[in-house]
Amino acid sequence: MAHREHREHREHTERSALIVIDMINTYDHVDAELLVPSARKAVPRIARLIDEARSHQVPVIYVNDNFGEWRSHHGELLETALAGPHADLVEPVRPTDDSLFVVKARHSIFYETPLSYLLSQLNVGHVILCGQVTEQCVLYSALDAHIRHIRATVPEDAVAHIHPELAEAALQMMERNMGVTIGDAASIEF
Repeated sequence: MAHREHREHREHTERSALIVIDMINTYDHVDAELLVPSARKAVPRIARLIDEARSHQVPVIYVNDNFGEWRSHHGELLETALAGPHADLVEPVRPTDDSLFVVKARHSIFYETPLSYLLSQLNVGHVILCGQVTEQCVLYSALDAHIRHIRATVPEDAVAHIHPELAEAALQMMERNMGVTIGDAASIEF
């Protein structure tokens, strides 16, 4: 009984953070032509989530691939993506000058990044994962959040996929096996 009360107290005192995964993107990679249509649908919802989170002083943390450019930083990644042919997918979700930004090299937002430490410093115990790709980086990040006892929510209309059937399976796995709350972007309350 005491454990449940402690968990409920923790859930009410810990903050949420919106995690924007891999949206600073040039879309010049394998399978990009399959990803772009889904990203076009997700971007307006992601942009709305970013705006709402900022208006409620909820941390917005961008976690993004470095495209194998080990000498680049997030400003260069953003410039490269905005100069590309799909800048219209980047501009609505672009980080501000004071945005928190974590560079990753692999699929999970947690794998060998300082994100866990950043979340603990911000007293974040719940992450809202949006971005791309549902059946890859979002799935693996949700698993790593689960392993770390961090609650996760995935608004299914604010994540983009390459393969619809794999994305649906990934969402089901997140919900059933990892306790992730699956809903839509409009249901997110900050």
